[in-house]
Amino acid sequence: MKIVGISEAEDVVSMCSLISGNRLFGIDTCMIREVLGNAAMNRVPLAPAYIGGVIAYRGEVLTAVSLRALLGQPTMDGKGCVLVLDGDATEERFGLIVDSVGGVVIVERAARSANPITLDDASRALFSGSFGTADGLLVQLDPERLQPSRIAEMGLFRPEGESRCAL
Repeated sequence: MKIVGISEAEDVVSMCSLISGNRLFGIDTCMIREVLGNAAMNRVPLAPAYIGGVIAYRGEVLTAVSLRALLGQPTMDGKGCVLVLDGDATEERFGLIVDSVGGVVIVERAARSANPITLDDASRALFSGSFGTADGLLVQLDPERLQPSRIAEMGLFRPEGESRCAL
């Protein structure tokens, strides 16, 4: 995406584009520690559907959240791509499982649209706005909202088949 007329670096944000189903999402690249690609995942017995499993990462065990499960999409056969994200000041590092990672998209901060009021509670809890791009609507995800402990506290995402998140 070519940006015209932007004079300051703080006027833009660099977003990593992600795909889940046929939907386009983005996360600020500053919030991504590493993209692991297809990582071996170990399921956690009796964990909520949005917990895709745990992965070994540089001597740590990270909980991985499934974006598909949060969105109420059917599970995908095979492995998804895992991004390692850092949470807020508590430094809760975790993984996010998506179908695939696209590229880096540069967008103007001023072009961000707020969430529409028609979104359900679960969608409002996950999405922090959107940007119109040449590839379509890029919905912004906030890693702090995707932290496993924070999702559990919200109580909006229920056992498999009950979680419904609409765009």
